[in-house]
Amino acid sequence: MEQEKLPNGTMIIVLGILGYLCCCLAGLGIIPSAIAYFMATKAEKIYAENPEGYDNAGQIKTGKIVALIAVILNVLVMIRWIYVFATGGMEAIQEAISQIQEGMDAAQ
Repeated sequence: MEQEKLPNGTMIIVLGILGYLCCCLAGLGIIPSAIAYFMATKAEKIYAENPEGYDNAGQIKTGKIVALIAVILNVLVMIRWIYVFATGGMEAIQEAISQIQEGMDAAQ
């Protein structure tokens, strides 16, 4: 019997990496990384039913690990943003934005 590929193997890795790359955007990367994690969990359940029938289980496991790391990083970034809002409020954020703008103006 010829082995098949588990569904969405490449998509799981791509979404996990995208979630990792978007973790600096106020935790918005949690969306693609959570989707990747749930897709990987579903693919692992399919693999558990018939392990001999599929050949890309390693790809699914790698994608699940990348997605899990991305979810954890995004949660940490979201906790940091909550902390910044709770302690410094908008003044700290506005000050950081003005410093960035001053740096950009100085570079021009």
